[in-house]
Amino acid sequence: MKVPFLDLKAQYNSIKDEVLPEIHNVLDNTAYVMGKPVFNFEENFAKEHGVNHCTALSSGTDGNHVALWALGVGYGDEVIMPANTFIATAWGATLNGATPVFVDCHPESYNLDPEKVEAAITPKTKAIVAVHLYGQPADMDPLSEIAKKHNLFLLEDAAQAHFAEYKGKRIGGLSDIASYSFYPGKNLGAYGEGGAVTTNNEELATKAKMIRDHGGKEKYNHEIYGHNYRMSGIQGAVLGVKLNHLGKWTDGRRSVAQKYRELLSDIDGIKLTKEMDYAKHVYHLFVIQVKGKEGEERKANRDRLQKFLGENDVASGLHYPVPLHQQTCFADLGYKYGDFPVTEELAEQGLSLPMYAELTDEQIKYVSDTIHKFFE
Repeated sequence: MKVPFLDLKAQYNSIKDEVLPEIHNVLDNTAYVMGKPVFNFEENFAKEHGVNHCTALSSGTDGNHVALWALGVGYGDEVIMPANTFIATAWGATLNGATPVFVDCHPESYNLDPEKVEAAITPKTKAIVAVHLYGQPADMDPLSEIAKKHNLFLLEDAAQAHFAEYKGKRIGGLSDIASYSFYPGKNLGAYGEGGAVTTNNEELATKAKMIRDHGGKEKYNHEIYGHNYRMSGIQGAVLGVKLNHLGKWTDGRRSVAQKYRELLSDIDGIKLTKEMDYAKHVYHLFVIQVKGKEGEERKANRDRLQKFLGENDVASGLHYPVPLHQQTCFADLGYKYGDFPVTEELAEQGLSLPMYAELTDEQIKYVSDTIHKFFE
């Protein structure tokens, strides 16, 4: 049995009859950039997340950039963020001329550890970015208290967490501004690149919309510095259709996660991802840790399991094998191995199993049986 890491074709086939007419409508009206499909999606996406404003953009990385740009973060400023995240989080700071400052993650949630944030604050600190990694919300209340105490902006990188909930409330409005990715593999994925920012602050929303469209509210009138971060009409149309199915797909992912837990809970050699009591996890990824000793041996155990799964036609992924503080591009920041032990352990032990709503019970059992076989 073959089990792909992600099966976008299965998802596409399930909504093909809905999405193709919407794409054809964009083509028939030659509404290639922005337009009604994008504006409708913005309105509905904001409503689904309980926020006042959504600004659709051309990618999630652009969302990280625009969010900090709209807040006025720039040269000489520092932005605190987890070392355990995809590098696009850091680009939000660097593209504005600011310096990313990394903090270790929590050993159970894998998100930014609130207890370690204050030690990283300096007079240059301007903002904190909480990443809802793998689909699990960060612990926002203590982060919000820290931000208020030190007069800092608080942002959410929600690239992997569409429809996730923190203490019964959907993310996206728990901070000054939140960014999303609609990369095809995301829980809500476009048929190409796409992103957005959400906020309850009307002034920030207006500024974000101006930034995405060359710094103006109307054509040829450029009031502020901006860029071209507009969403294409086709992506807006696709996302509008898929948004209607996201609730069902989210339930499907959560069901897959529960089955993995039931089938893998008796294996001593792995640590299962934990859903925190304050969170409704949407499982963009289901990450296990393959236990081992320090350093290379720890990594080798994980790599052997990944190789074994591959030999048995089970695809898997690594998220993320090189933490941000160890990336070559950030060498000048002066971090070294050992600075963030929880992040480093996850980088060396973490393995992402196949995760999508269309996984069948037979596929889930086969993945689990293959992992059991490896440890036997």
